[in-house]
Amino acid sequence: MPEIENIRDVQRNFLNKLQDQGKSFNTIKNYRTDLECFNQFLFARQKGEHLRDFNQEKVKEYTRFIDNKYNSDNSKRRRVQALRLFFDFLVQKGYFSENPIRKIPVSPKVLEAPNPTPLLDVVKLHRYLTEQVQGNQGLSKLTALRNLFVFHLIYGAALKVSDIAKLKLSSIIESGNDYRVLVTHPKRDSYTIPLFESFDSFYKQYKAELEKYSDQIQFENLLFNANPYRILSGGLSPRGIELSFKEIREKLNIHLTPKSLRQSCIFRWLGEDVSHITIKEWMGVTPGYSLNPYLKCLQDHPQDFHFVKPEQFSLQ
Repeated sequence: MPEIENIRDVQRNFLNKLQDQGKSFNTIKNYRTDLECFNQFLFARQKGEHLRDFNQEKVKEYTRFIDNKYNSDNSKRRRVQALRLFFDFLVQKGYFSENPIRKIPVSPKVLEAPNPTPLLDVVKLHRYLTEQVQGNQGLSKLTALRNLFVFHLIYGAALKVSDIAKLKLSSIIESGNDYRVLVTHPKRDSYTIPLFESFDSFYKQYKAELEKYSDQIQFENLLFNANPYRILSGGLSPRGIELSFKEIREKLNIHLTPKSLRQSCIFRWLGEDVSHITIKEWMGVTPGYSLNPYLKCLQDHPQDFHFVKPEQFSLQ
C-alpha cells in the first residue's frame, strides 16, 4: 500500500473531489471543519499525522474524543460521517484495505428546533434595506439594491447562500408581473419558486441601475462583488453574503443570519397553507424530510411564528 506522506494533502484531494462532484460551498466547508477535528485528535494523541496506525483501538479513542469535545449529538454524528467518507476515499486510493470507521455506530440525526428571524426584525431589516436604496446614489445605491435582492431571494424563496451564489441573470423568469427564480442542481431536476408581488417594480429598478454599469460588467451573474468605487466581479460568494448579514445584524441589533431568515420564509409558507410537498420541493430537500420541528413550533406558540409578505409589513 502507498504511504501517506502528508495527511493534509490527501484531505485536500478529498475535498477537491467533493467539489468536482458538485457539493456546495457550505458542505465542503463543513467537511473541512470536521476533518480538522480529526487532525486535532491525531496531533494530540499520536504527536503527528500517523494514519497507518489508526486501528480499532484508535477508533474507540476517537469516539471518546468527540464525545468529550461536543455536547450536540448532531455535531458528533457529523464528525463521524465526514470521517467515514474520508476513509472510504482512502480505501479507493489504496491507502487502506478496509474502512475502520465503519465500526463506529452512527446515532440518529436529531431534528433541532428552528430559530427564525422574528417578524419584527424582518420588518426592521426590510425597512432598513429600502431606506438604503432610497438614500443613496451611484454604486452605493446599486449595492443597496443588491442587498435588497438577497433579502427577496431568502425571505421570498428560502434560497440557501450556496444557491444564491450560483444564480445568473437568466435565473429570474418573468411572466407578466409574476416572477419566479430558477434553481438548478447537478444531481436533480431544476425547479422554480415564486417571488413576492412587489418584486416587479424592485427588479426593474435593479436592472436599470445595473445597466448604468454595463462597461464594468463582463459576467452573467445575477449579483456582484464591489468596493465603494467599482464593481470587482460577477457573483457574490456565500461567505460574502454571510458577512453582509453580519454587518447588518450588528448595525440593527437584530436576530439575523441567512439561515434564520430562510426559516422565517418556511414558516411564512406554512402560514399561507402551501402544501408540505411543495415546501419541501422549494427547500430542495427529499420528500422524506420532516417539517415536524416547524409544525410543533406553530402548534405550541402560533403567535411567535406568524410571518407575512412585505406587502403587509405596513400593518405590523
